[in-house]
Amino acid sequence: MNRLTLKYELDLDFVLIAITSSLKDYMLCFKINKRLNTNFFRIDELFLQLKGSNPVYFSRYLHQNPDADTEFYLLANKGTEGYLIPEMKQVDYFILIKNFIDKDDLNQLIEGINKLPEVVVAAEVDPEKLKSKENLIF
Repeated sequence: MNRLTLKYELDLDFVLIAITSSLKDYMLCFKINKRLNTNFFRIDELFLQLKGSNPVYFSRYLHQNPDADTEFYLLANKGTEGYLIPEMKQVDYFILIKNFIDKDDLNQLIEGINKLPEVVVAAEVDPEKLKSKENLIF
């Protein structure tokens, strides 16, 4: 009998920035909006059903670039019952950038976030290297 094997590959067509900060999510958005002239606003929480646990909810904010189709999502790493990316527990937030962003714009964004006194560090992360990268697909 012939056997057919399907390979499943995730479409990781986004840029990911990890942020470590002690600020609450709404205050971080306020400070980023003020410093970088963005417009992050709260949207419905991200809902995940992690293996063997209750549903987990993560706060989520959205900024859409009016000049392009680029979407910026600020996601809390710590949810109601666990972590969005458990292997990066030291990270408080992620900014997930869907669609195209210019490398210079990305560097300006990271530099601007790093200039906030309450932010310890903001750095780009390769989503391919994350074990739980499927949690970032929504």
